[in-house]
Amino acid sequence: MDELSSVALLAAASEAVRVRRLAEVAEMELASQWAVLHGHPTDERDPMVRCGGDGTPKVREYALPELAIARGTHVATTRALVADTLDLQHRLPRTWAVVAAGECEPWVARKAAVLSREVPWETVAVVDAAVSRAIAGHAPSTVLEIARAKVIEADPEAYALRRETERHRRYVALGKIDELGFRHVIARVSAGDAAWVDAMVDRVADILGAELGHDHNRDELRAEAFGWLARPDDLLKLLLDHHQPDHQDPEPPAWAPSHLLRTAERLAAMSTRQLASLRGRGQVFVHVTTSALSLQAGLARVEGMGPALVQALREIVGHADVRLTPVLDTRIRPRVDQYEHPESSKDIAWLLSGGDVFPFSPRSSTRDRVDFDHVVAYRHHGPAGQTGPHNSSPLRRTHHRWKTHGGYRYRGCGPGRVLWQTPYGACVLVDDRGSRRLDQDEAAIMLSAPPGVDVYLSRLALDYEQAVTAPVATS
Repeated sequence: MDELSSVALLAAASEAVRVRRLAEVAEMELASQWAVLHGHPTDERDPMVRCGGDGTPKVREYALPELAIARGTHVATTRALVADTLDLQHRLPRTWAVVAAGECEPWVARKAAVLSREVPWETVAVVDAAVSRAIAGHAPSTVLEIARAKVIEADPEAYALRRETERHRRYVALGKIDELGFRHVIARVSAGDAAWVDAMVDRVADILGAELGHDHNRDELRAEAFGWLARPDDLLKLLLDHHQPDHQDPEPPAWAPSHLLRTAERLAAMSTRQLASLRGRGQVFVHVTTSALSLQAGLARVEGMGPALVQALREIVGHADVRLTPVLDTRIRPRVDQYEHPESSKDIAWLLSGGDVFPFSPRSSTRDRVDFDHVVAYRHHGPAGQTGPHNSSPLRRTHHRWKTHGGYRYRGCGPGRVLWQTPYGACVLVDDRGSRRLDQDEAAIMLSAPPGVDVYLSRLALDYEQAVTAPVATS
């Protein structure tokens, strides 16, 4: 390796990943073949178990420890390997084809198999089709979010039953006190309750930050704010003292008495809208189809939370003073003559790109700590209308720094499409299908296109369709 150039080392690193993936595939195939050899009982007292989901063959229970010993692992670990492999081969064959070709991380496919294990055989193909299309190009978290959404879609009744069962497993617990007198508060609550607690903690932290100054970091302020939740009278007074009425609020904002009775009287005098405003304000982005919203059935995607049933949205916005914002028309691309990106332009750019446009970034992530970068560098004395969705791409702060200082460069290739080039010449196309490596000739065609010309290579689309429709052979 000491004699390899940087380019050769990068090529070797890519090959090493593929070799490792194929080695994992070989390990999975060995486990599968062991299950085939031991798929029938030796006598009536030889128990058979179904490690995988519905539709997978049974395996001799006693054969599993033998394989585990040979592998030097716990039986549970080996059983999980057998179960995941059988699920992929028999229940998710299109996904298995991508795994067997070394085009994705096997552990992601195994996780998708676990998530879909309870889905009946008759409907699990819905999960297989979606995961197989995404697993070769998207970040693992994106693939798993897609898998979770399709599991709900494939069997909504079972999902609702499991969700109701999980309600009885909610809890709040305290960790051990450390040597400095601090401890953890651990809770498992509904997503809606968690969102409201987080919003209240943020609201109180904002107030405390203004009172205590800038000597405390944000995490410290939020921890301090969490303690206020245990003191409702103090908390109500704090919120009322810092309540800023809008122009429709006839009551003056100045109020400072500390007696609890006066606090109760003030609360009684406030309107429902004013009371709701004490909770603080949060912003939730929900993606839902018109039919699902009108029928109150189907799936919605909540940014930062993932897929959810439409009926579950009431846990997030129920009993709240809700202010709806209009749906953005992404066909409108406003341009401004300034360096800063207006919030309206940011929203449109986010919707067009689907998230952080850096290669293999999770598209399921939220908008926290995102910079909106000018694809074509902004020139202070350049032409008018340089800032807008047409010239804006969201990047995490780290990715933005890599692009600015690390020698990575990119260009827009159409709505939601970005072509990246690394310092050593590797090119990756990021679009709605994920992230895909391009060879130098393909990249040169796209990089050399005149400004405003978007190139779509037919070979990429053809290869993609062949990859997800390839015939599958299983043991």
